[in-house]
Amino acid sequence: MTWFLSRKPRIGGEHYALYAAIVAQSRQTLFYAEWGVPDTLTGRFDMISLHMALVLRRLQREGATQSTFAQALFDLFFKDMDRSLREMGVGDISVPKRIEKMGGLFYGLVDGLGPALAANEDGALEAFVLRNLIDDAHADAAPRFAAYLRRQVAYLDTLPASELIGGRLGWEQMA
Repeated sequence: MTWFLSRKPRIGGEHYALYAAIVAQSRQTLFYAEWGVPDTLTGRFDMISLHMALVLRRLQREGATQSTFAQALFDLFFKDMDRSLREMGVGDISVPKRIEKMGGLFYGLVDGLGPALAANEDGALEAFVLRNLIDDAHADAAPRFAAYLRRQVAYLDTLPASELIGGRLGWEQMA
């Protein structure tokens, strides 16, 4: 996926609604308490990035008709990351460097997720989960995590773009 180096689109309420749904899903306790995602700034960023990547993947299917919306959603994500870093006390000089690093982490996750999903085999997706989201101590959660990701992709693929863009996102069941 190649995104988001174009002009600045307008961010509206529908972007906030969809972004809020992405963040809410990424904060599900199961990820951290049972599946071994580290409950750290990086772990939480990874989970938001993962769910953002799933939504952007779905929007990409709509082609140019939703590219402006997708760009604005992506911009909102990194605007929120910038705000969060500043609230945590990261200095003004360090924030751009941290955001750049976060962008690299996001694109790295996206670059790994695409082939893992395209492989259409659980082993590739489980390996992605182990490599990017959980530690070896929770390797037994990788099959459940991979199955969760497949359910989310299947759900998003059937969701009309108007529902998605309207922020009416009812994620599939966790376990």
